[in-house]
Amino acid sequence: MSAEAMTSTASPETEQFQVGRVLTLTVGHTVHDTYAAFLSPLLPIFIETLDLSKTAAGLLSVFYQGPSLLQPLIGHLSDQMPGHRVRYGVILAPTVAGVAMSLLGVMPAYGLLALFLTVAGLNSAIFHSIGPVMAGRLSGKSLGQGMGVWMVGGELGRTLGPVVIAAAVQWLTLKGTPWLVFGGFLTSILLYVRLQDAPGRPVSQGERPAWRQVLQVMRPLLVPLVGIITVRAFMLAALSTYLPVFLTEEGAALWFASISLSVLEAAGVLGALLGGGLSDRLGRRTVLLASLILTPALMFAFLAADGWSRFPLLLLLGFTALSLTPVIMALVQESFPENRALANGAYMALSFGLRAGAVVVLGAIGDFWGMRTAFTVSALIPLLGVPFLLLMPRSPQ
Repeated sequence: MSAEAMTSTASPETEQFQVGRVLTLTVGHTVHDTYAAFLSPLLPIFIETLDLSKTAAGLLSVFYQGPSLLQPLIGHLSDQMPGHRVRYGVILAPTVAGVAMSLLGVMPAYGLLALFLTVAGLNSAIFHSIGPVMAGRLSGKSLGQGMGVWMVGGELGRTLGPVVIAAAVQWLTLKGTPWLVFGGFLTSILLYVRLQDAPGRPVSQGERPAWRQVLQVMRPLLVPLVGIITVRAFMLAALSTYLPVFLTEEGAALWFASISLSVLEAAGVLGALLGGGLSDRLGRRTVLLASLILTPALMFAFLAADGWSRFPLLLLLGFTALSLTPVIMALVQESFPENRALANGAYMALSFGLRAGAVVVLGAIGDFWGMRTAFTVSALIPLLGVPFLLLMPRSPQ
């Protein structure tokens, strides 16, 4: 099959934005990512109770994010599978996440933490390979808006997660956190009832090309995208993984650090929702450029501030730093409509994999020179993404 055929022949899409089903998917995303957000607020506790270095603590997020390297394979397989089977990767995800992440508080050893995080990470890889494609299918022509609404679920989950786990530790203690699993069970039931006949992948339009052939066609977009994802990874690792560690290292209480992370992610909800819609109207490249320029300036302002004065800056940082994901996801999916799951999986694998590497690097910098130095490095790096943006194709391949 020719490159032109692979990228210009779209599957029949429902033009109407299916609000109810997209919102149902968003609820599932919220609950799943609420559980995923338990890890960062727990890192200061693990550092103390298990006597971990910051690098070892940061490696825990690598166990979670590592399975995401399998997302291109997962996406390719889901492109070949019947839609009803694909749906179960979304339906069961909140339950698996709930079990794996709620039990972290009672794990007595580092190895068990790594095991449960790996299981949760594989579940997340499946969910994030399939879920955005389903949301895109249900969004019709409003793909940017659909990806924005989908990402609202993730950002809302990452907003709620630190508050939920901090409250659970405060009121139930670490031994009581397994009670949180029931939210995942209930959400999976809701997803089954609402999505059991939803399209899980594009309707087949004949024989599909081999995944290597698809990735070859994707190269002109993926190569510069790798550069942008890499520079973003350092900023996201600093803010989403190490913000509680940074603030507690500077004297803040755990509850203050957890609330700060929630403030950041709350702003990300608005950034995700508006970023995707704005990119539908202003163009993907324009929104990407604005984020790459504004985010470093806000990060330096955050480092210069102190105490409660950091909250407004965290709101702005959440809006600019976390608004790019739906924009990039819309760009990838619209560029390769016949192979959305594989294309989305390739992007997500790169995103999670590079972010895992950034977490380790920043953790090592924090061990040697302190988290303030690590945050300063993360503030400078995004500016290097502007040249990569100029290399991106100006229209879908």
